[in-house]
Amino acid sequence: MYYVIVGLYVLICFLLLLVVLLQQGKGGDIAAAFGGSSSQTAFGARAGATFLTRATAVLATLFMLGAFALGVVSRGSSSVVSGVQGPKTLPMASVPPPVASPTGSPTPSGSPSPSASPSAKPVATKSPVATKTPPAPAPGK
Repeated sequence: MYYVIVGLYVLICFLLLLVVLLQQGKGGDIAAAFGGSSSQTAFGARAGATFLTRATAVLATLFMLGAFALGVVSRGSSSVVSGVQGPKTLPMASVPPPVASPTGSPTPSGSPSPSASPSAKPVATKSPVATKTPPAPAPGK
């Protein structure tokens, strides 16, 4: 069933491509300037435009319905990314929320507020992420 729908969908895509490429612009070519626009179409001046416009509308509707049908039918099949693990997340460093100062603007929690006493010093916190220092280069090389 799935392969029948895929085959019909590919055929509809090909026909839609063909019908769109057969259509002519809205009088923007040089032949329209000299009155020769009717000789440029395969079905005449207006007959081709209405036939190709209707064919495009029908094929575009079938294209959208076919995409929906393929989505519904292939719901039970496995995904391209099934079995692939997602990105590994690192633990977030716990950062306390900013403390509001008396003026109303937030200040970082590590820095003292303007109204703090002069003896209050910011407390240095250790970073939870360990950093590696690169090895020293060998002497003489």
